[in-house]
Amino acid sequence: MTATTSNRRSLFIASCASLLVTSLSFGIRAGILNDLGVEFELSGSELSRIAATAFWGFPVSMIIGGALVDKVGMKNLMRLAYIGHFAGILLTIFAGGFWSLWISTLFIGLANGMVEAVCNPLVASIYPEEKTTKLNQFHLWFPGGIVIGSLVAFSFGKLGLSWQMMMAVMLLPTIWYALQMERMEFPVTERVANKVSDSEMYKALLNPLYIIVTIAMLGTATSELFINQYVDVLLKSVSNNAILILLITSGVMTFGRGIAAPVVERFSTTGMLLFSAVFTTIGLYMMGTMDGSMLFVSAFVFGIGVTYFWPTMIGFVATYLPSTGAVGMAVIGAAGMFAVSIYMQFMGGFYDELMVGLSEVEAGRKVIMTTLYIPVTLIAIFAGIHLYIRRKHS
Repeated sequence: MTATTSNRRSLFIASCASLLVTSLSFGIRAGILNDLGVEFELSGSELSRIAATAFWGFPVSMIIGGALVDKVGMKNLMRLAYIGHFAGILLTIFAGGFWSLWISTLFIGLANGMVEAVCNPLVASIYPEEKTTKLNQFHLWFPGGIVIGSLVAFSFGKLGLSWQMMMAVMLLPTIWYALQMERMEFPVTERVANKVSDSEMYKALLNPLYIIVTIAMLGTATSELFINQYVDVLLKSVSNNAILILLITSGVMTFGRGIAAPVVERFSTTGMLLFSAVFTTIGLYMMGTMDGSMLFVSAFVFGIGVTYFWPTMIGFVATYLPSTGAVGMAVIGAAGMFAVSIYMQFMGGFYDELMVGLSEVEAGRKVIMTTLYIPVTLIAIFAGIHLYIRRKHS
């Protein structure tokens, strides 16, 4: 019995569960951000520094994991992932202020990065014939977990339950995926199986196409993750149910990634990315200029836009630049998360400055409209990549 035949479905399900924990950490933290600010008397800048920690802990772990996964094996690195999740969740529950929240978020960020560093090459290795489709289906558990996490935060808040209890919910899937990972055998990565040398892999990382795609990832990750993580703060004064905007966006993303197979068949990988950039631009513009029920429409459009960004970027690298291996997937993901961490801290300070001279509504919208420039730039980048790939493979 090999990991690539009868065992691959079990590996895929366990990988999805580990990503579920990753996404729950984003969804629940986004839902409790204001509660943390009130309980520990934290400013918008301090809250953004705490939230950003998960985003820069993620790339640090992802780079290390991507570099080590071929050497030490995927199973050993998944052990580090679930240990990090346990530590981060428990430290958050028993936090006493800014620094304990910062450290706990760092542990969770490191664990999240390790999940991506291992599971992206794992999925590509066990489903070599349908990489983009299976990576999209794997990554549906990121918005799916945010939906679950947002519902937990919303319903627990309505019931008057503490944010500590919301965090404790994450322990259940963590225990499950830890047990599943321990009982299964893992394959080697696709690069190892294809005998691509280290020198060939690192040379492939200098391919101009890979560099351009990595630069684009800075924008796709920021467009998606900054808005989704900070929406409750930015739009709390515009809507009494700002967290439901995140719920709608994530719901659309979950559904869209679930039906990735016919979409991949209908559009090329680069066509999907161009489509995503256009809809993200429209959705962000609507979010920054409209109010009332139209905010929920904007969330729907924005959700369509960001649905295929992250997994299709990873799928692009796995399909068109396979020699970059696990490191290639890790670097591109790490670059995206690092960009989000920097942008989040910068915009947290910017938001605090705007609040001095503007209302909460105007400040939140100003941040959103400033972010709008990112997907506009991505339209041009992806149009160029789309034309290049079409000509190369025509």
